[in-house]
Amino acid sequence: MFDQTLNPFASTFAVWLVALIPVVVLLFLLAVLRMTAWLATSIGSIVTLLLGILVWGMPVGLGIQSYIFGSLTGIWAVDWITFWGVVLFNTLVLTGTFESFRAWLTSQGTADVRVQTLLFAWAFGALLEGLVGFGYPWAVVAPILIAVRIPDLDAIRVAAIANNAPVSYGALGVPIVALAAVTGLPLMALSASIGHIVAILALAPPWVLIYLVAGRAGFREGWPLAIVGSLGYIAGQFPVAVYLGPYLPDITGSIVCFACLLVLLKLWRPKQLLGYGGVPVSAADEAAAVAAGKALPAGEIFRAWLPFIVLIVVVVLWTGPWSNLPKISLFSLSVAAHSSLTPGAIVRATFNFAPFIGGTAICASWIVVALLLRPTGAQLREVFSRTFHQMWGALLVGVFIFGLAYVFNYSGMAASLANGFSAIGPWFIVVAPILGWIGVALSGSNTSTNAMFGAFQVAVGKLLGFPPLLLPSLNSVGAEIGKPIAPQTASVGVSTSRFVRDEGQIIRHNMGWTLILLVYLILIGLIYFFLAPGVMSLAAPPA
Repeated sequence: MFDQTLNPFASTFAVWLVALIPVVVLLFLLAVLRMTAWLATSIGSIVTLLLGILVWGMPVGLGIQSYIFGSLTGIWAVDWITFWGVVLFNTLVLTGTFESFRAWLTSQGTADVRVQTLLFAWAFGALLEGLVGFGYPWAVVAPILIAVRIPDLDAIRVAAIANNAPVSYGALGVPIVALAAVTGLPLMALSASIGHIVAILALAPPWVLIYLVAGRAGFREGWPLAIVGSLGYIAGQFPVAVYLGPYLPDITGSIVCFACLLVLLKLWRPKQLLGYGGVPVSAADEAAAVAAGKALPAGEIFRAWLPFIVLIVVVVLWTGPWSNLPKISLFSLSVAAHSSLTPGAIVRATFNFAPFIGGTAICASWIVVALLLRPTGAQLREVFSRTFHQMWGALLVGVFIFGLAYVFNYSGMAASLANGFSAIGPWFIVVAPILGWIGVALSGSNTSTNAMFGAFQVAVGKLLGFPPLLLPSLNSVGAEIGKPIAPQTASVGVSTSRFVRDEGQIIRHNMGWTLILLVYLILIGLIYFFLAPGVMSLAAPPA
């Protein structure tokens, strides 16, 4: 136990600048020097540890322990999920199941790139985010988009931008569960407040996606797709988020969106089919795409869907609110500090070994899928060899980035950064989502960002008299916006593309659109702050 220092210098502004160094170093290494993510995060974690010890006075032993506990959390909470997710994906690829699934999806979506993008990247990507998260949707969706002739780099960007809105409810609501844990705010209240923000945010991405793949020409006849795609997701997401909690909104949102888009395509289709870049698609290409899917027998279509059915059933039953499996803990390791921001509060860096978390559920899903698909011994060896080759860099990022995030919070740097930002006064409403954006750039995880910044967002909100749910909710959704530039997510997302260990190029390519969506989110925050503050208020003080 040690006492955090809020202002190690005489100047609050100087402390604020120094506390930003880990963020600046990390983004400079990735975006400017084009350094691979695992190396950039390892250097960034060393810089953060040294700053914590030399500037904030964190004891060396306690600082190293907090780093180790963070790294263990990265391995078990993130790497364990992403590893088995990619193992499952590679099993589908090497058994031919994924190609059958892609052909069926293509036949449903026609050869129009706008339809394909909303079905694959928006609706199907939201389903994968709701079940797995942590970059897995990029890794699965991008190859589908590449197969329908979207260039590699642009396909990854489309998958990343489509993945924005679902992130807060990703991995069965884990980010919001973490936010409730660190803030003491009611879980249902946070789920509802974030649901209100996401419902407005989700209006924009389908329009952006159509523009990215088909340009201005795509809007001429493609606007019904954007309207149905956005409203379909919201219709499935919003009521579940408000009335049932954070576990299933992405899953219900994606399924309702899928159903709405398929119904629309039965009733209406664009007269002129467009390929990538707004180039018209020939009748021959359209006929070939439809024939590829319709040629599949019913049994093969069911076999193509079966792994995803297994994944949904196992993960939902295993980790949903009705299951106690994820709550089982064998042991917990922790170091504590007295908070410099909130008198009497304790800041902890904790590794909790819960053996039956989401990653174990995905592992169990893969075992069931492998028994059903029956890959050969040679195919299984290739699955794990390919997965290790694709994933070793991303797995190291999980180790380093969580160690960095834990030290950033435990040392008091996060508190000092918050203190500097809070001096802005009421205009902190503009800064709150930016901090979520910064947090996910540091940690690669909405969950970790909420853990890092959630409590101080609540403290600043109390100091400034804001509605209690507003700032932590904006923090979480701000992290959604920053996901396309998060190094850990990018490492996983490129694992099935030719950009393995070249995450810096992906981050630069995604940066502009994340800033545009961040401005949109700030406007949403201002709307709730000035016009509908009651939505972000509590009926009673949190326990």
